[in-house]
Amino acid sequence: MLKDITLGQYFPGTTAAHKLDPRTKILLVLLYIIALFTARGVIAYALMALTLAVCVRISKVGLRALVRGLKPVLFIIVFTGLLNLFFTPGEEYLFQWGVLHVSKSGLINAVYMVLRIMLLIMGTFLMTYTTSPISLTDGLERLLNGLKRFHVPVHELAMMMSIALRFIPTLIEETDKIMSAQKARGADFESGNLLQRAKAMIPILVPLFISAFRRADELATAMECRCYHGGEGRTKLHVLKYQRRDYLALFFGALILAGVIALRVLV
Repeated sequence: MLKDITLGQYFPGTTAAHKLDPRTKILLVLLYIIALFTARGVIAYALMALTLAVCVRISKVGLRALVRGLKPVLFIIVFTGLLNLFFTPGEEYLFQWGVLHVSKSGLINAVYMVLRIMLLIMGTFLMTYTTSPISLTDGLERLLNGLKRFHVPVHELAMMMSIALRFIPTLIEETDKIMSAQKARGADFESGNLLQRAKAMIPILVPLFISAFRRADELATAMECRCYHGGEGRTKLHVLKYQRRDYLALFFGALILAGVIALRVLV
């Protein structure tokens, strides 16, 4: 299960999706999220699924990597779908047993909610797959650059988000190593009920926290040795500049959002 967590991983490439400005990809993800929460009806969700399929095709990341990233949140997806299925009121009930009832509107809401969560996770994961953490930091900092007038530490916030995103795969790998070492010493993480499995995870937390604090201390020491003192006076090796492809991507993203809004109003 831990190996299926792919958040924060970056797949290098030379596709059009990789070459887009990180600011463009962040804005496209925002437009994508707004369109997802605005979508209503089969046509709108089909349009969003088609949009994601085209982006996956362009990025050449592969649908298998996105589907694998859904495994850690599969319980949340199923649980959300069941809540919408059994507890959505409606006039026409297809099934009823005690407090549990399945209505036609509940079935539709459950399907749409599951699709929305899956498309949302895969779309945001696609951005991290095609954008390096450094590029994400630069793009986020440039987008929030206007907040510096209000004394908001934009560079520091972007740096913290980038470091957190970068260390997710590292901590997952460290956790997997600790679990393998514990299993070699006779630990059992798979048998028993949910409470017993949770208690079996406690011996993993202590070495994991120690390893995380050690890595944080090493990172802080390395940044101090390189005379890092925040974003003041820093320059960029690669200056971000919008290209024609960025404007085209933003245009198509806005066009898809407008189409979803039009479908919501007209259909």
